[in-house]
Amino acid sequence: MSESSAAVAGAVAERFEELYGSAPDGVWAAPGRVNLIGEHTDYNDGFVMPFALPHTAVAAVSRRDDGVLRLHSADIDAPVVELTLDGLAPGSDKRWTAYPAGVVWALREAGHAVTGADVHLASTVPAGAGLSSSAALEVVIALALNDLYDLGLRGWQLARLSQRAENVYVGAPVGIMDQTASACCEAGHALFLDTRDLSQRQIPFDLAAEGMRLLVVDTQVKHSHSEGEYGKRREGCEKGAALLGVDALRDVPYEDLDAALARLGDEEEVRRLVRHVVTEDHRVERVVSLLESGDTRAIGPLLIEGHTSLRDDFRVSCPELDLVVDTAVTAGALGARMTGGGFGGSAIVLTEEQDVPSITKAIEEAFAAAGLKTPRVFEAVPSAGARRVR
Repeated sequence: MSESSAAVAGAVAERFEELYGSAPDGVWAAPGRVNLIGEHTDYNDGFVMPFALPHTAVAAVSRRDDGVLRLHSADIDAPVVELTLDGLAPGSDKRWTAYPAGVVWALREAGHAVTGADVHLASTVPAGAGLSSSAALEVVIALALNDLYDLGLRGWQLARLSQRAENVYVGAPVGIMDQTASACCEAGHALFLDTRDLSQRQIPFDLAAEGMRLLVVDTQVKHSHSEGEYGKRREGCEKGAALLGVDALRDVPYEDLDAALARLGDEEEVRRLVRHVVTEDHRVERVVSLLESGDTRAIGPLLIEGHTSLRDDFRVSCPELDLVVDTAVTAGALGARMTGGGFGGSAIVLTEEQDVPSITKAIEEAFAAAGLKTPRVFEAVPSAGARRVR
């Protein structure tokens, strides 16, 4: 554990003791993630390739045996929230507490004898930036309770339960990628994940060793229609699969894409969604092949291709994300694309190390010229997944 991580863990533990009157049973951390390639494929049983960020949700937790859950966040200006486990029910909570409470509900519904907890949380994962701050929050609670109650669950199982919490308890129709990345990623690697069977391969991804960097550009923009439009895209994909007679769009071979699109006739919106998902799955496989062969720079054009598909076919980009991508590529980046669900949030930029200052400056100047808030730019370093830190 780095000195900074140790300091955060210590601060969270100290605040826990101030709130609850005793030291926590332990401190855990779970990271946010960046998705290198494979967007909107996870709920289509497809391929994704995220890696964990150094930014984490950190939780100090102690178990209770009286059916009470007490929650507090350093990031929310509010007192401790006290809930009863028997009162937890999907849709009953519209606050931030729905995420950790939903995990407790999911664990209990799955038959695990969780009897309560005291929790204090703090997170450095930027909220609303498309970097999975909610998944980090869910996974850190799941891991802490798994350890404290000796549940014996593996990372992919914690991810499944965390996804169920968000799908059913919170009511957000997210796929499995974010939680799996937070629970299972390894430092220095990207995670090649098959979201159908949750099989995983850790792909070495050390850009610094090759003289490159991957930047995250947080536009600090989140458009209000994102959640409803996300649901519409998912429904459209399900309609496309039904019309094509397959279980999921994952089952449409890339080689048969043209024939499949022709079968959809005048269903133009569905055609666009199908084309993105099938070509995006193919892009993930191509990126894996390039990384494993050591041809890392060649993934740049695939990132650009993926952004074009997300912009034109899936239609989840926005002017701010397009501005990042267009400006970065014009300024000499190897590749760039939006990452996350879209309608705001973040983009990633693959660049030679020596070009980082000039590309960062070009993006900041482009935002200033457009009258936009200065974006937050930082380097994405593939980091460790969820773990106990104290």
